[in-house]
Amino acid sequence: MIFRFFVVFTLLSFSLNAQNDAIIANEKLTYTAAYNMSGILTDIAEVSMETSNIKTSKATLLKLKCTAATYSKWDNFFKIRDLYESYVNPKTLTPYLYKRDINEGSYYKYMKYTFSHKTKTVKSQLKKKNNYEENKNIAINSGTKDIVSTLYTLRLFDYKNMPVGASKSLTIIFDREEFKGQITYLGKETITTAIGKKECYKLAIGSSQTNVLKGKNSNFLWLTADENKIPVYGKFKIPVGNGELKIKSATGLKH
Repeated sequence: MIFRFFVVFTLLSFSLNAQNDAIIANEKLTYTAAYNMSGILTDIAEVSMETSNIKTSKATLLKLKCTAATYSKWDNFFKIRDLYESYVNPKTLTPYLYKRDINEGSYYKYMKYTFSHKTKTVKSQLKKKNNYEENKNIAINSGTKDIVSTLYTLRLFDYKNMPVGASKSLTIIFDREEFKGQITYLGKETITTAIGKKECYKLAIGSSQTNVLKGKNSNFLWLTADENKIPVYGKFKIPVGNGELKIKSATGLKH
């Protein structure tokens, strides 16, 4: 749940042709996830994003790994152990394989996508409790990505030369369904973070899935206004409340 809402409101990008000049292997970003509980914004979980090189028989891929876990004192209330992975082309971040392993309280779900961009299809595998398994092929649009590869793709674009107010959309596949996301560039803003005061690109995020995000201009993301363009702060509003993500640390950056 925690990581899902984070990635969903950061799903969007402006072009599918951007080349990766911001992300390398062995980068690690760590965040604190806070949620509004009884009117008080409370830190309840840690979210991490890590990259690594994976060699196959045909190529070297970039593995994008994202995890979310509640702090131990909250485990008895609602334990979360979520894992998302995407294996992508290191130059374009085009996904080839995506995995999602969700453990939230008594809920378990595993999803795997194998992309075939030439045929515009995804081979999916779904697993749940009690040995339930379902395999299904899904037709997709050209350029459709999973949520993890799209989240990283967000960092590849030239916001420096983008006019304030520019809006673009992208198609994402999640839970075997495609949906549209939209992002609007709001200009620069300097904020104070755990890794220092940062000049940032401020983005407003929207989604065609009303069960994920709520409200117009209620969801925002701040990326550092440098060559790394890492997410350092986010505010979101969802059907069951609102929260924020704050960066704790960033290591292994390219620039």
